[in-house]
Amino acid sequence: MPYLTRCITSVAEQSIGQDALEILAINDGSTDGTGEELDRLASEYPALLRVFHQENSGGPSAPRNKGLDHARGTFVFFLDADDYLGPEALERMVAMAETNGTDIVLGKMVGVGGRGAPTSMFRRNEPRTDVFSSRVYWTLNPMKLFRRELLERLELRFPTDLKIGEDQLFVGPAYVHADGISVLADYDCLFWVEREDSGNITLRTGGCEPRLRFLPRVVDMLLEQVPPGPGRDHLAHRHLTVEVQQLLGHLVHEPRAEQEKSLARLAEIITPLWHEGLNDRLSAMARLRLHLVRHTMLDELLELVRFEGELAKTSVATPLLIDGGRAYARYPYLRDPSRGIPDSCYDVTRQLGVRHHVTRAELRGTVLHLAGHGYLHRVATDDVSTELVLRERDSGTEHRLPVTPTATPGLGEEEDEGRYRYDQAGFEASVDITTAGGGAPLPDGLWDIFLAIGAQGISREVRIGSKRDAGISGAAATHVVGHGDETRAVTLYTTKPHGNLTLDIGERKHAVLPRLGVPMVRWAPGASTELEFAGRCTLASFPDGALAVHLEDGRGGTAVFPARTASRSGGDFVVRVPVTELPAGLWTGRLRLGPWSWDLPPIPAGLAPAKWRRRGLPWYAKPGRDQEFALQVARTDLVRAVKRRLTS
Repeated sequence: MPYLTRCITSVAEQSIGQDALEILAINDGSTDGTGEELDRLASEYPALLRVFHQENSGGPSAPRNKGLDHARGTFVFFLDADDYLGPEALERMVAMAETNGTDIVLGKMVGVGGRGAPTSMFRRNEPRTDVFSSRVYWTLNPMKLFRRELLERLELRFPTDLKIGEDQLFVGPAYVHADGISVLADYDCLFWVEREDSGNITLRTGGCEPRLRFLPRVVDMLLEQVPPGPGRDHLAHRHLTVEVQQLLGHLVHEPRAEQEKSLARLAEIITPLWHEGLNDRLSAMARLRLHLVRHTMLDELLELVRFEGELAKTSVATPLLIDGGRAYARYPYLRDPSRGIPDSCYDVTRQLGVRHHVTRAELRGTVLHLAGHGYLHRVATDDVSTELVLRERDSGTEHRLPVTPTATPGLGEEEDEGRYRYDQAGFEASVDITTAGGGAPLPDGLWDIFLAIGAQGISREVRIGSKRDAGISGAAATHVVGHGDETRAVTLYTTKPHGNLTLDIGERKHAVLPRLGVPMVRWAPGASTELEFAGRCTLASFPDGALAVHLEDGRGGTAVFPARTASRSGGDFVVRVPVTELPAGLWTGRLRLGPWSWDLPPIPAGLAPAKWRRRGLPWYAKPGRDQEFALQVARTDLVRAVKRRLTS
């Protein structure tokens, strides 16, 4: 109490409907009126809520096990009395499980009252994943939807001899053996509440001892149930970072003798999980922390915990030492000869933040023009070696192209309290697709655009375009360009959902044909002997004079009539064919642009013939056949015309 009522009500009013639900509430010896409130709620929901009263067990395991022993549903969901559900949470999670045939569903968690909720696993919906190829293992609380058959098959129950960490020994094996895990990230399912009295069990259970009791059992669980290799390392990463850091936060408050004993025990516990091959997965701070734990360097650890605490209070990132093309964070004891801690514990080269922004991205003719800036966070822009990289997505073929450095005075003054400046971070580049392939034209393909940002011997690659000026559209812009006798389609576009720039050469994703059409044909207003084709073009550009109507008379005669447009970039266009210039014959044709061609619409059957005189004799032009474009041009047969007039 008083959180319980909201908790129960949030379940009873779920959109999935009470017919699909049972609520099992276990009163674990409460003394604050919870029992009475549960009995009142049971009378309000007699067909829905079952209440069990028992002596206090000292933790959440026994009451959760009691609920599991009596559960009858296909799925179970554990909910602490402090927390509550979003109105559609169960309906959406059950649908996710049934649609994808998964055993566990993680619904998005939202912190309330200052409580921090896990976020890394909820960046997007994942209909079906597993514990080894996702971030789900970074949340081991039991507030999830479980298929009950999985729990019973594994005979899973919460250990009752632990005050904290009992959930890890339940959820961990369930994850490992689940036939698929779903993540529902686009709806707020669980509201995770921090009580005003900070009475949540995990928040009030302090000290190293309870953590040193459950952690070795979690390690044993991994060693027994997960074979050595990348999968085990992925799970070990979580415990070697989260659990170790949390435990050290409690270590600092213990007496010296207890600190030494706890640290020695922690070093022993992590030994089976930690190995050098894990270092690439770990941050520099985590590598340093584990090194100090492994070598039981207590004083250094206490200083590191203090340093981390101060670091968390500031918005200024740790300065770096740049040496030999590597970046080292200036954490405590860097290159202190009396400690002998290896540089690898401080190496943040691969973790350097990359800042980039595009201010120009446009294709003109065969040349792509790019401009913007890019720099490595905390690395001054000295000895800049930035390059543009074009990499074909399927083949991996890449071409590195120079950029022109430009000055960016004042860049960086808005972060880190202005302690780092990046005055030479700008770039400009002009990429001619006819020569960018090592002096030859770029082959057809999807060419992703990267910036290899380099300074002081360090280089990091990043795709660009996701951060760009508001005036740079991310919409696909297809250009038809000419080079010698060759005409090609080139589209500059941004990928979804990240918005990175890519060049599509050769219509891999963006076809030319749908971007042109001729919906109408008629006699031109004010010019009754000119056949007018009105069309619409959504191409960004094409060569002058390249778009035209090509006519053939079937006997070797041809005629070409170029389009007239308001501009070379899209919009309406008109082609006018002066029929008085065409020799006699049945003319057919198409609209053409380089190697592409489009059907011309048929001349409406009811359109009156055009008439004119050539050398004093009457001529006419009229529709030649149904369903397709054809134009009959001929001299009027005077004898036949007179007969028709007489008989009429």
